Amino acid sequence: MIINEIQRDLPLTKDSTLSKELLKDGTGKTVGVDLPKLKKLLRPASPTTVFATYWTFAVKRQQIFFRRFNGAPPPWTDDSILASHRFTNAYRAADRVSQYLIKKVQYNNKWNVDDLFFRTILFKFFNRIETWERLVQECGEPQWCNFSRDRYAKVLDAAMAEGRRVYSAAYIMPSGGPRSRFARKHCMHLELIEKMMRDGLPVKIASAKSMSDGFNLLRAYPTLGDFLAYQYVTDLNYSELSEFQESEFTIAGPGAHEGIRKCFSDLGGKDSGWIIRRVAEVQEDAFAAVGASFPKLWGRPLQLIDCQNLFCEVGKYARIRHPEFNELNGRVRIKQKFVANSKRIEFTFPRKWNLIISRPNHF
Repeated sequence: MIINEIQRDLPLTKDSTLSKELLKDGTGKTVGVDLPKLKKLLRPASPTTVFATYWTFAVKRQQIFFRRFNGAPPPWTDDSILASHRFTNAYRAADRVSQYLIKKVQYNNKWNVDDLFFRTILFKFFNRIETWERLVQECGEPQWCNFSRDRYAKVLDAAMAEGRRVYSAAYIMPSGGPRSRFARKHCMHLELIEKMMRDGLPVKIASAKSMSDGFNLLRAYPTLGDFLAYQYVTDLNYSELSEFQESEFTIAGPGAHEGIRKCFSDLGGKDSGWIIRRVAEVQEDAFAAVGASFPKLWGRPLQLIDCQNLFCEVGKYARIRHPEFNELNGRVRIKQKFVANSKRIEFTFPRKWNLIISRPNHF
């Protein structure tokens, strides 16, 4: 049974003592929301009401995804927050930029190990489709064999001179600090990728035995903290460069920490990584506890990276839905407004996932 977008969220409270509540489903019938069960699933951590919203948010966001995929006209939801503000998909790989990476950067040719790594990291440093397309237009398809740091820098310099952004606003990319010898951040990143290539990092990543090993290899490079190294090893693993098990490793980013702080009054001695792993493990029971049937990505359950991402998104969502939790970090609004992109996406996912894409008939 799928919950209706117009259902009210659970009563607002910071109290971690949760009780049974009722929600309305799409037929108007009441469905039980077993909040004590949610609490039991996450022992010894103590969930707040926002944790119940975590699951209802995931369902509503995924419903929007499938309605748009099916070509339904807007509005795709009656949830005023989701309708007005920009949130990523429940599945990270389904976002527009990730889709571009998979289709146009990784799987548009049979790239060798060096080029798969080089193209992926180059794209992700800027994480902006327009920047990639500018480089392709001016320099041809990026490959390690034809890379020129000076030439790429001039292309990006020219874009900035025209008043264009070269970096996405999705991540805060470190600049190297006031002591950096680079006048512009993109020059630092171009030199960094050149160093990675000369160090033989593509082969090292391809030979790594686990995602955590791949993460550690990336993390060793300057300006790449925990969050970026985790994001990049995940992006590399979309390609055929590696076959890491996504279920064995995760790192919570700053946004996910915000969501976790709001979802739990006490972690019971556990860390954020344990919370994310546990959430992924109990997802079926948790959706059942809120009376919802989660529409998976063609049979693929939420992975650790998706659960981490959802904590980030529900942290933002709670700024409006659960404003009494805002005092935890002082952020009270969601900056990015939703503006529909009329350009349809022909979805492509990593071949190793073996997804069979079809149009579900229940949305």
